[in-house]
Amino acid sequence: MAGVLEGFVTIIAVIGLGALLAQIGVLDDGARIVLSRLAFFVASPALMIIVLGDTDVAKLFSSNLLASIAGVAVSATTCVLLARLAWKRSASDTVIAAFASAYVNAGNLGLPIASYVLGDASLIGPMLLTQLLILQPFGLAVLDLTTRRGVPGQSRGRQIARLLSQPFQNPLMIGSLIGLMLSIFNLDLPRLIRDPLVLIGGMAVPAMLIAYGVSLQLGPRPGAGEPAGQIATIVSLKLLVQPLVAYAVGAYALDLHGVDLLAVTVIGALPTAQNVFTHAVRYDRGVILARDTIFITTLLSVPALILIAGLLA
Repeated sequence: MAGVLEGFVTIIAVIGLGALLAQIGVLDDGARIVLSRLAFFVASPALMIIVLGDTDVAKLFSSNLLASIAGVAVSATTCVLLARLAWKRSASDTVIAAFASAYVNAGNLGLPIASYVLGDASLIGPMLLTQLLILQPFGLAVLDLTTRRGVPGQSRGRQIARLLSQPFQNPLMIGSLIGLMLSIFNLDLPRLIRDPLVLIGGMAVPAMLIAYGVSLQLGPRPGAGEPAGQIATIVSLKLLVQPLVAYAVGAYALDLHGVDLLAVTVIGALPTAQNVFTHAVRYDRGVILARDTIFITTLLSVPALILIAGLLA
């Protein structure tokens, strides 16, 4: 338990540093963008190549993956049913709501927490695979079809091919696939390649946490525009239902225990990913819903994660 709390203190300290640097004017929103882009496009893929390349492939395609899928599926499906049947939301708004209820912040918070709290960055791998290969492609396909945001004049076949290729245009996915191939074929990178990747990957976690702190200090605050009951329900699905389902499936159906059970539960309780807001803005659907859910789940996830760690560590 002490090690888990120390990991959270480390993460909170670096996030606090980012907020402080923003408050005193050392970093501004432009710096946040640069740090986030550097982490997303360069450092995080390098980190995933090294981490997953050194991980037994059986650990990725394991019971942890099934527990992660179960948590995402139950939370997102429940949200879809509520949004369509009870709230009468449009199909595109429903996708954003489902994303908000199940799409975890695996990048900015998931990797640091897996590294410093769970002690193994590869534990975020199953959730990354779930989101990048299942949740995101399906959701974006629905958004493309319902908002007609496909490329004008493009044939249906080309549109389908573009949708299917989207996950493989994500830098984290590319880095994860390279690391996965290294693991599957038991390959070792030459030192001239591995050492720079290790050095670059070392930037990922501090850059993400500092950028996250800056965003908390300078980012938008919740406002009016969405029914409070709907926001509260989505937040509950994200922070309560998803981790509880992951825990229940892991503990009682898959016989997970120890750090594996802690991992699927903690990762399920991560806040809504910030790129849900990016998707909402791109498709001009559910923008306020995404913004408010991200902000509230981010604030409430800290005590939720510490409580989970206290109970299971």
